[in-house]
Amino acid sequence: MNQTRCEENIIHPDRVKAGQDTLLDGFTATRLADTFQALADPTRLRLISALLETELCVCDLAAVLGMTQSAVSHQLRLLRSLHIVRHRKEGRIVYYTLDDAHVRDLLQRGLEHISHTEEEA
Repeated sequence: MNQTRCEENIIHPDRVKAGQDTLLDGFTATRLADTFQALADPTRLRLISALLETELCVCDLAAVLGMTQSAVSHQLRLLRSLHIVRHRKEGRIVYYTLDDAHVRDLLQRGLEHISHTEEEA
């Protein structure tokens, strides 16, 4: 017996309507998937977590993560393009910080979720 399929083909119009009302359009779904894909990388998540409380320059981030500046810069470029981090220049130094509170919330919610699922296991 396959538990992923209905045994009877019955359409529930009210539930279909509710699902349609919350269905993402293709463009929004693609943008959100791009964001989640960026957040699916452990290195990028560690980089974001390092920026939770303070802004850091590439040199600082490389030292925190034990990576080369080039590797950190590569990751930051992607995160900037998705508006996950932002930068500011001060002389010849470029500082990075989280783009907004939503990024912090995404990370914290994810951490709460895995903590919750670990408690249930």
